[in-house]
Amino acid sequence: MARRVISDASPLIGLAMVGGLEWLPALFGTVWIPASVQREVLPGVHARGELELAAAIRKQLLRVWQKPISVGAEKLQDLDEGETDCIRIGLSEGAAKVLVLMDERAGRAVAQEFGIQVAGTAAVIGLAKKQGLIKSVKPSFERLHSSDFRISADIIRAVMSRAGEL
Repeated sequence: MARRVISDASPLIGLAMVGGLEWLPALFGTVWIPASVQREVLPGVHARGELELAAAIRKQLLRVWQKPISVGAEKLQDLDEGETDCIRIGLSEGAAKVLVLMDERAGRAVAQEFGIQVAGTAAVIGLAKKQGLIKSVKPSFERLHSSDFRISADIIRAVMSRAGEL
């Protein structure tokens, strides 16, 4: 079964920081983003990763979701608009048929409660290594760690262990 991949802002920003947006077609085919996520990652103020993300949208590495979202218009409690829209698209497409890329703990928990599979930035980096797109996960994690982008040390250790780099 083909799986539709929908991304929230945080994984896109993290991947932009490590040169990982180019991995997305090889890993997932088309990656969709809600218009709310597009607004968040392209605020027009030269935010972190903005140039790389604008280029990825132009090259259609990322596609902006244009269809109306058929599942409730309400904002999910404690989630921002991008997280809410990713989950709503996932539900409208069928929870079992989507993968949502999302880092925020609250959003991930809500998505999983609805039966939506979720992966974060660290998992995408690990998958890039597994698919041979990068030689090592360590430089990507070092680059993220040297910025204000945060991933749990336990998650990094787990991905590095699975990648055979511990």
